[in-house]
Amino acid sequence: MPSVSVTRFYSWDHDALDKYLTRFHELKRVDFEQAKLLFKTFMLVLKRHMLWEEEIVFPAFETKTKIKANGPTAVMRHEHVLIKDALDKLHQKVRERNFDSDEEEHVLLALLAMHGRKEEAMIYPAMDRLMTAGEKEEIFRKMEAFPIEDAGCGCGQQKKSLSVG
Repeated sequence: MPSVSVTRFYSWDHDALDKYLTRFHELKRVDFEQAKLLFKTFMLVLKRHMLWEEEIVFPAFETKTKIKANGPTAVMRHEHVLIKDALDKLHQKVRERNFDSDEEEHVLLALLAMHGRKEEAMIYPAMDRLMTAGEKEEIFRKMEAFPIEDAGCGCGQQKKSLSVG
C-alpha cells in the first residue's frame, strides 16, 4: 500500500481553501447569504487547517528534524498570526455586510499563497522524506479525530460544509 503523502494532502487542502474564498468573492454581491455561508465554512476550515499544522504537523516535523526555535515552523506559526489577523479583518466586513472587501480578500489570498508555497516547498516534502508510512498515517489519524468544531469560527458555528462547486 503506498504511503500517504503529506504534500499531496495539504496541497489539495490549500487549493480547496482558495476555492472557498474565490467563490465567496464571486457571490458576495449576487447572493450575500450564500456567500456568507461559504465564508463561514472557509473560515472554519482555514482555522482547522492551521490548528492541524500547529498541533499535529509542526510538532511532528520538529521531532523528526530536531529544529524548533528559529526554524521553519517558527516562521510558519508567525505567518499564521498574520493570516488570522487578515482573516479577522475580512470577517468584520462580512459581519457588517460590507461588500467592499476586495482589499481584505487580496491581502488574505496573498498571505495564504506565500505561506502555502513555503510549506509545499519545504515542510511537507521534508515530512514525506523523513517520516515512515506509519508515522504519516498517525498524523492523518490525529487530523481525522480533530473535531472541526474545535477550530471555532465565532460566527454562529457553521458546522455543515458547503460545496464550492
